Amino acid sequence: MLTLWRPHHDLFRWSRELDRLFDAEPGNGDSRALSPAVDIDEEENRFVIRADLPGMNQKDIEVRAHEGTLLLAGKRESKQEEKSATGYYRERRYGSFARSFKLGSNVDDSKIEAAYENGVLTVILPKKEEVKPRQIPVHSA
Repeated sequence: MLTLWRPHHDLFRWSRELDRLFDAEPGNGDSRALSPAVDIDEEENRFVIRADLPGMNQKDIEVRAHEGTLLLAGKRESKQEEKSATGYYRERRYGSFARSFKLGSNVDDSKIEAAYENGVLTVILPKKEEVKPRQIPVHSA
């Protein structure tokens, strides 16, 4: 069995880990950990973005379209800390996040809709009428 040897692989991995460590925000973890995972689907008449935002309140989520960019932002507040004589431990993350997406010229940004249900933000991006594919019939000559 042959194994590809990449002498710099470990060095790059350690560099990424150091970057992650130094990019951390004060408090409870780095902002990338709060950044939601998204699925983007293209349908005939629209694009659909679904973002996982479990445990967030709808009022703490912002969706904005401006100058060809869609922004998804939010803030997860820290709950009151409970301290005991032996200390405390916290794995749940809090803080702010923002993700932006470049909108294509085929998106009608005046008709974008967003809904939040069961921890999933769904953003509907309708396509403009003039960019939808049109079937052209072929006739015999």
